[in-house]
Amino acid sequence: MTAATAPPVATGAITTGQGQPLAGTWTLVRFALRRDRVRLPVWILATTLVSMSSLSSFQTQYATAADRATAAETLGGPAGLAMTGPERYVEGPDYTYGAMTAHQLIGYLAITVGLMSVLTVVRHTRTEEETGRAELLRANVVGRHAQLAAGLTVAVAANLAIGLLLAAALGGSGVETVTGTGSLLLGAAVAAAGIGFAAVAAVGAQITTFSRGASGLGMAAVGVAFALRAVGDIGSDAVSWLSPIGWAQRTYAYVDDRWWPLLLNLALAAACAAAAFMLSTRRDVGAGLRPPRPGRPAASEALSRPLGFALRLHRGVLLGFAAGGLLFSLMYGSILGSAEDMIGENEQLRELIQQLGGDVVESFASVVMTVLVVLAACYVVVAALRARTEETGGRAEPVLATGLSRTRWLAGHLTVSLVGGTAVLLLAGLGFGLSGAASTDDWSLVPALTGASLAYAPALWVTAGVAVTLFGWLPNASAAAWAVPGYSFLVVYLGDLIDLPDWLADFSPIGHVPQVPAADLDWTPLLVLTAVAAGLIWLGLAGFNRRDLDCK
Repeated sequence: MTAATAPPVATGAITTGQGQPLAGTWTLVRFALRRDRVRLPVWILATTLVSMSSLSSFQTQYATAADRATAAETLGGPAGLAMTGPERYVEGPDYTYGAMTAHQLIGYLAITVGLMSVLTVVRHTRTEEETGRAELLRANVVGRHAQLAAGLTVAVAANLAIGLLLAAALGGSGVETVTGTGSLLLGAAVAAAGIGFAAVAAVGAQITTFSRGASGLGMAAVGVAFALRAVGDIGSDAVSWLSPIGWAQRTYAYVDDRWWPLLLNLALAAACAAAAFMLSTRRDVGAGLRPPRPGRPAASEALSRPLGFALRLHRGVLLGFAAGGLLFSLMYGSILGSAEDMIGENEQLRELIQQLGGDVVESFASVVMTVLVVLAACYVVVAALRARTEETGGRAEPVLATGLSRTRWLAGHLTVSLVGGTAVLLLAGLGFGLSGAASTDDWSLVPALTGASLAYAPALWVTAGVAVTLFGWLPNASAAAWAVPGYSFLVVYLGDLIDLPDWLADFSPIGHVPQVPAADLDWTPLLVLTAVAAGLIWLGLAGFNRRDLDCK
């Protein structure tokens, strides 16, 4: 048999002929689901559980119609609308639990599924090209568009799973309206927003050469959508109609139950997906439509040192988290002056304030501070685990083959994690203080809230210590470090709202920090946390020096 008449080689289930651009898509979908068998279920279950926890807290805090009316009046102001959603939710005669859930959660759920969608699509498209795996697959009988189609399919499936779980969980919680479609509409709105952002990420994956750049473009789209929605809700409503998040919120689940705005999200998804497939034919595999910017003729002196090189690798992510922390702190600070009105005659919230100590503003600020700390803890985990990415990507081995020691190499990434996380927290505290001082006309809040943010720095260092310990001794389980900020958010921020036992907070480093500014500063737990962080870091460095590199 000659080469001209030899049958095509079949590999696994990818056994279709040439000229089929989607050949092998379902095999790649199954492979992607196999790789994300832990990651996606965590996203899906965490999103659903946080939503149900929030609903439970609403039912606990706002037990009467009068409590809900007070909350609606407060959130109907410009600052409240910017943080939550359009005014239509609070205009009705009764701010029901369903309306409260849709009003306060759809925007943030859309951000969550948007980030999940961006990371999922980029992981299975641009990252595969950057690492060279896509070229190997396409050298076989795999269609031109199979990889992109598989990435989009997995992201769509994850969003639909979240939407269905939300609909089922909320539908069985007793918040359903007379029409009986509010829960299903809320789930569909969240899923449609996530699917739209998945398609946007697919376009971004065609533009840039690097996965981090593609992720940055997708996350920037999510941030711009939220900002447009906020600006439109406190100003011209037309601006909100430029945002996929605004479209999801204008379904008015549990209020008007409008389905047609979802067509805008689906139209965006269809248009961006079509554009992504078309753009993918105008570039080479591994290349982007926008070529990388030429570097400087000579590297700076800082890049020749582990810390300077690590800072250059982390620069984009650090700036992104710093900007996000500042934005959220400014938004939360803008409603600090309305804290007394928000609490009103609500006995549940007043009891919580009394437990925390301090006045209403200080107690409310201490609760908000935990959210900002969790955000900074997420950056700490991202930065600490960048060393694992460098290792598995094969980039650490040639660097460590030089005279650079393992300790100095890992210390560079760890230093950026520790100092960068503290800087993100400090900037968020400063923004919180400035915005809160402007809303309350009490400028003593600037040093108080800025200093309060630094009190949580040892908890961030412990988080970094957990991440580096896992990296050093159990590298394949490094992703488990994400349990620290996730668990902390659940038991520290939501714990008091849903009456979780106090002892659960003892398993979180954030739970050991005095809830300043409401509570008095106690240095003992901060010193203990610092010592624990130092021990964990030493343990992680020792483990990394003892094991082999894992170059997958």
